[in-house]
Amino acid sequence: MNTKVELLVITPVYAPTLEALEREFNVFKLWAAPDPKRFLHDIAARVRGAVTTGLVGFNRGHLEALPKVEIVACWGVGHGTLDLAAARERGVIVTNTPDSSAAAVADLAMGLILAVMRRICECDRFVRAGKWLQGGFPLGSAPGNKTCGVIGLGNIGREVAKRAQAFGMKVCYHGPRQKPDVPYPYYADLEAMARDADCLAVTCPGIPATRNLVDTRILRALGPQGFLVNVARGSVVDEPALTAALRDKQIAGAALDVFADEPRVPQELMHMEQVVLAAHIGTSTREIRQERHDLLFANLRAHFAGKPVLTPVTRE
Repeated sequence: MNTKVELLVITPVYAPTLEALEREFNVFKLWAAPDPKRFLHDIAARVRGAVTTGLVGFNRGHLEALPKVEIVACWGVGHGTLDLAAARERGVIVTNTPDSSAAAVADLAMGLILAVMRRICECDRFVRAGKWLQGGFPLGSAPGNKTCGVIGLGNIGREVAKRAQAFGMKVCYHGPRQKPDVPYPYYADLEAMARDADCLAVTCPGIPATRNLVDTRILRALGPQGFLVNVARGSVVDEPALTAALRDKQIAGAALDVFADEPRVPQELMHMEQVVLAAHIGTSTREIRQERHDLLFANLRAHFAGKPVLTPVTRE
């Protein structure tokens, strides 16, 4: 007799975690269904739990289609994608997997700052092409004594600031409000901060209020010696405006881990030497994947054993 709890997995998660879920639970894969609406109808009476990711989340429609669901376990944290109001109305528990991702994303951000300012990726291509035999590589910019303007001084932004200071950079920040517990200069006006910064590090949430926050006006203020680094969300930067600013040399370079329509990257950006491109790898470390895996399972096992979950989500 099959006694496994039945779970709906809304969107693909880390492959080893999905395999482990399939060993421990009866798993239904919504993204693989040719007719998702019909699929939900057919399994609705049996599914007691759902698994999703912070990027995809869940909505009221998912819960309305699953009258027996008791818990939604989120891989990662939500980005305005978890319909907590609908979950509260139904008494559905929502969990997430907070982890050490802030440090990992900040490590990448600092690496991108160094890569674009010191032209490390350009130099790699220069050497591989045999051009060193014809002469030296052009000069880059040292981060020391430069100003790093952090857009969004949340957990990731604070970690970026610490790393930037360690490299001798001066730090300032912009956000919706000044934070009383940090020593860095605050700019209520992002354009003013861009004028004073040598590098802008984008670390704010990708929400409606930040859509295209970094636009033509901000890029012009950053200026022809300035650099842009984005490890937040592609929606925060006006991608056509950034492409034009790079093409017209209105800024010196950009390093991007996120894009407006991932995994599609504008062809023009791919052909620009002064641009460093990464494949949204801010949290792509073995350590973080294991943290998330362990916590996702701990929450599911606790709930189905009648115990309190470890990391309930009550607000985003």
